[in-house]
Amino acid sequence: MPKQQYQVLADELKNKIDSGEWPPGTKLPSRSQLCKEYSVSDTVVGKAMMILRATGLTETLEGVGVFVATPADASS
Repeated sequence: MPKQQYQVLADELKNKIDSGEWPPGTKLPSRSQLCKEYSVSDTVVGKAMMILRATGLTETLEGVGVFVATPADASS
């Protein structure tokens, strides 16, 4: 069964984080920028962002943006 668009986008963004292209503390592009860059709807971006947040890869600062989280083991 093919992956849903939001799963594909979440994988793409995760790869950027895992590869170090977006290191901890990096602000992710806005939802509208991601919609344009990946030619997907705001709903798709929202679901992908929920996956990244749920897996601990990102953290959201209300009114500021979404940032790559610092890995838990890096702070010890």
